[in-house]
Amino acid sequence: MSKRKGSNAERELVHMLHDKGWAAMRAAGSGCTTLPSPDVVAGNTERYLAIECKSIKNNSQYFPEDEIEQLKTFAHRFGAEPWIGIRFDFLKWFFVHLDDVKKGKGKLYVITLEHAQKEGKSFEELVGLFKQEKLT
Repeated sequence: MSKRKGSNAERELVHMLHDKGWAAMRAAGSGCTTLPSPDVVAGNTERYLAIECKSIKNNSQYFPEDEIEQLKTFAHRFGAEPWIGIRFDFLKWFFVHLDDVKKGKGKLYVITLEHAQKEGKSFEELVGLFKQEKLT
């Protein structure tokens, strides 16, 4: 993901959250520091979210173990729910809880389009507008 494409996706998500009554902000320097820092932090009076964002053209995204651990650490310290927000080109956002991210090759984790559609939540589900039952 190019830096510009990633920043645009993060901004889009922040605006979406604000439009639904959430406070949200992009975390300055996320991905550029050794300190745990997600791309977007959001909250309302009931929940806090730490979201690592990806906007991709392929059907899968790999994550280094360190990136997953940093999100887990930040979310734990902040008291937030850890999520991966992933937008496949020409599709909507999907949100996969960190507990549902699968181990891939070696020390990599992976989210595929199929996995995101099956295990992930839509934006509306993430922010609590509705709950959709998943068919298995």
